[in-house]
Amino acid sequence: MAVSLQVIYPVTEGTKFDHAYYAGTHMQIVDEHMGAHIQTIVVTKGLAGGPDVSAPYYAIATMTFADQAAMGAAMKAAGPALEDIPNFTDVKPQILIGEVIS
Repeated sequence: MAVSLQVIYPVTEGTKFDHAYYAGTHMQIVDEHMGAHIQTIVVTKGLAGGPDVSAPYYAIATMTFADQAAMGAAMKAAGPALEDIPNFTDVKPQILIGEVIS
């Protein structure tokens, strides 16, 4: 069964998020260390939370894996990516792991 891992960066008052670093450097680190285990990655940059509503999230990264074992292998290799987080944000990311149903 395919599984997904979503890394969600919520906007909170007084926080920062460097989108250029995230897209240009951090995602390369993710690919270098975890990419062999990942089927797909989609990164969404938050623009809005609805008409005339600010985005509630800076970004959401969605990674899909063939199965739980592949995700586990990717997480074992994730050290450099996790250590890089302070280089682009001071937000504590939220995580959602789920079963891919479509």
